[in-house]
Amino acid sequence: MQSRLSGFYKQSPAERVQTLQEEAGLDAPIGAITEESLARASAEMISENVIGTISYPVSVATNFRVDGVDRLVPMAIEETSVVAAASLGAKLARECGGFETTTTGPYMIAQIQVTDIDAPHHAATAIRGATDELIARANEQDPVLVEHGGGCEDIEVRTLSTREGPMVVVHLLVDVQDAMGGNAVNTMAEAVAPQIADLTGGDIGLRILSNLADSRLVRARCRVPPAALDRSETDLTGPQIRDRIVEAWAFATADPYRAVTHNKGIMNGIDAVTTATMNDWRAIEAGAHGYAATGGITGGDGYGPLTAYEVADNGDLLATIELPVQIGTVGGATQTHPAAEQALAVLDVDSADELARVLGAVGLAQNLAGLRALVSEGIQRGHMKLHAENVAVQAGAPPELVEEIAAQLVAEDSVRQDRAEELLAEYDVK
Repeated sequence: MQSRLSGFYKQSPAERVQTLQEEAGLDAPIGAITEESLARASAEMISENVIGTISYPVSVATNFRVDGVDRLVPMAIEETSVVAAASLGAKLARECGGFETTTTGPYMIAQIQVTDIDAPHHAATAIRGATDELIARANEQDPVLVEHGGGCEDIEVRTLSTREGPMVVVHLLVDVQDAMGGNAVNTMAEAVAPQIADLTGGDIGLRILSNLADSRLVRARCRVPPAALDRSETDLTGPQIRDRIVEAWAFATADPYRAVTHNKGIMNGIDAVTTATMNDWRAIEAGAHGYAATGGITGGDGYGPLTAYEVADNGDLLATIELPVQIGTVGGATQTHPAAEQALAVLDVDSADELARVLGAVGLAQNLAGLRALVSEGIQRGHMKLHAENVAVQAGAPPELVEEIAAQLVAEDSVRQDRAEELLAEYDVK
């Protein structure tokens, strides 16, 4: 696969589909992505009280090279400029070979809450003494997962002091392989709960997964030479833009108001790929922001950024990301929604671990491109170029005039619907 597709954005949608088919080496057409693909009957298998479906634009981000492999990345999102930014960030990283990634493995945590405990530390010791029995009981619930190399691998016990008194919380650490894993770990938690009640003499409360999947981390990094950051639209040099990016990151490490927006930009890209593959973007959002609340990549006090920016000895910009990614390539809507299956085929990933690595690269690319725009020309100029066409459509411009009206709105620096309507009146558009 070649992800560096020069002029891809200039092609018509039909031409892009043809290019995608050829570059991704797909034998079957991808009509489930390019057309309305989810029939009402199928939708009822995924959700409840169904009355219809809603569609997102599905785009492809280009230029990605992840661990030496080129990737074309499907993204489903309604926000203007996200796909363009991801492609630009990937192009910047490509200057020095693309993204290098690692993961800590597909481990999910199930929690069992024990209340009404008079001696929590004594109870915790009793649970630890039964670790092997509890693991065996958990693994009885999913022999297929165990057969494929997964299953519960460890037990952790924590004692908490709460406003309702002391509690013991048991964590099951489960290798969920290529699944997101929610159903598997919840079933295991419910199965071992009675034994934990017997061991402790306490009452069992919640038995459910944690979306703070800090045993399921993805890390990605890249380097960008200062010359690649240079922008002809501004008077800033590449080294100046590099230094401003580092300063913007330092701002995010010191101020949660900035850090939240910094991380939202990261999640723009990650959520878009997660949506295209019909994974649980809410779980990933919760886990990412929960991880940020524990300090993020720096491990500092309070809410922090999920990325870091530093300067190498040779002057290159070094970019890094670290966050939990709970994603699957089997089970759930990833297999029941035909467009999700085809999105995974375009990505050409063989496992959840591989998909998580791509997501880490996408998040870092998104953040890198966003910061470059913020510290140079500002976020609105590039955003408004793409937004202007939406404004023209909203004002009632016919297809043949959309680009012309949008170009004039941008030239006037007046991307507003009232101005678009005035321009349309000049064309005597009814």
